[in-house]
Amino acid sequence: MRTLSESPTVHPSARLTDCRLGAWTEVAEGVVMLETTLGDYSYLMPYCQTAYAEIGKFANIASFVRIHPTNHPMERPSLHHFTYRSALYGLGEDDESVFAWRRTQRVIIGHDVWIGHNASIMPGVRVGNGAVVGTGAVVTKDVAPYTIVVGVPARPLRRRFDPGIIERLEALAWWDWPHELLKERLPDFRGSVEAFLEKYA
Repeated sequence: MRTLSESPTVHPSARLTDCRLGAWTEVAEGVVMLETTLGDYSYLMPYCQTAYAEIGKFANIASFVRIHPTNHPMERPSLHHFTYRSALYGLGEDDESVFAWRRTQRVIIGHDVWIGHNASIMPGVRVGNGAVVGTGAVVTKDVAPYTIVVGVPARPLRRRFDPGIIERLEALAWWDWPHELLKERLPDFRGSVEAFLEKYA
């Protein structure tokens, strides 16, 4: 049986550039990450791509998810890479202003978020704590905490809980509990949210 550890688990085929990974994290095969922070206990399944993103703790990211797929400079005469990745084509220096602009459009993913298979989170979007992004969704606008969004473009389907429960979960911030406390309280995570909040909120 495989187990994770406080040290990040990164598949040998994954490519990470200027990233920070928290404890108990996992990065699966074929993942490409650029300037991304991955919070404690979060994982990316095979063939995800992330760029310029801050991903919270306990994020559940399914295979083939794209976080911050890059935009091309549409206001230029050509959309093509040669206008900003010029060195690749022997045409001169790269245009760093395009990459600098992309960095200003960071994606923020909250804690305990689930992003379904093949979803895309577009540049500049914030996904709130506890939210769910459905399979294949294209998220172009911010997602409220504990809200399920689906479709292209993604739209709210429903909240996971009523507003009072959401408020109490956000205030409790259980994702900041230490590892030993998570272990001790694991049985309560397997019960109802109402009983959990009654005990700890």
